[in-house]
Amino acid sequence: MGICTEELRTFVVRPTLQQLGEWSQAAENLLLGTAAQESGLGFHLQEKGRSGLGIYQISPAQHISVWDTYLVTDPDLASEVRGLASQHEFLANPHKELATNLSYATAIAWMLYRRANKPLPNEDDIFAMAVLWVHCFRYPAPASVEEFTENYRKFVNAPENSSGIAA
Repeated sequence: MGICTEELRTFVVRPTLQQLGEWSQAAENLLLGTAAQESGLGFHLQEKGRSGLGIYQISPAQHISVWDTYLVTDPDLASEVRGLASQHEFLANPHKELATNLSYATAIAWMLYRRANKPLPNEDDIFAMAVLWVHCFRYPAPASVEEFTENYRKFVNAPENSSGIAA
């Protein structure tokens, strides 16, 4: 079983986006959909056969790329994101933060979307969220818009949203 959808929304995703000055319902839903697709809302923090870590399954290469090609160009934003990381663990093993620090992982996931500089879909347009996910998270690796849509409906729009699992 993964993380409760509403608790992830309320205690992690929304406050992280607000701290970054980036909150919108569309951004919040996109990140929840990403976590649903990538890890079943935290069912796996490292899926067998994949290099990604945490609820968003961000790979070390994606993590490095966000820092070296995007955040490096905006020191204020970089400071905000770094402020979400643990003081000591980040220096010792920065990629581990993707699995152990939900706020930091959420910020990095958001940076993967933000750096693409694509308009956000409407907050209820699951198909458009899936297309953006493919572009930002899985390109050029195989990805399925249909699978994202199915997982969004299963975990985020589940009839029993408080558990994160569809009835």
